[in-house]
Amino acid sequence: MKVNLNNRTKIALVVICFVASVTGFLIKLPSAFRHIDKELHFAYYFLAAGFLNVLFNIKNLLKHIFVAALLYAFGVGIEFAQENYNKVFHVRFHGRYDPEDVKANLTGIVSFSILWLLVMAIRALVKPTRQSN
Repeated sequence: MKVNLNNRTKIALVVICFVASVTGFLIKLPSAFRHIDKELHFAYYFLAAGFLNVLFNIKNLLKHIFVAALLYAFGVGIEFAQENYNKVFHVRFHGRYDPEDVKANLTGIVSFSILWLLVMAIRALVKPTRQSN
């Protein structure tokens, strides 16, 4: 799927989503969702990987790995930010650094990557067939 937006619009979308994500991750999760925290981490990173790959029409493995690495670094950074936010502002606004959250983030990214690889492999197999017709 190709998204027909210019690069400025794509970058603006990413920046808006980045700011919203940072804000969302620094706000304490409502108690109704605390029991599914890891599932929410998985879903967020799975969907974020999908969003970025579709938005930038990524079909190249190196670009896909670059996006995945950036998302992973973002996830680790957010976990450290949560911990340091509490220390710097002397509030218990959010949780602490949780390695299980980082693991759930990575699982979401890897799961999307597996799906992406399958889709790219199917496209590569089907593409020559389309040209012969």
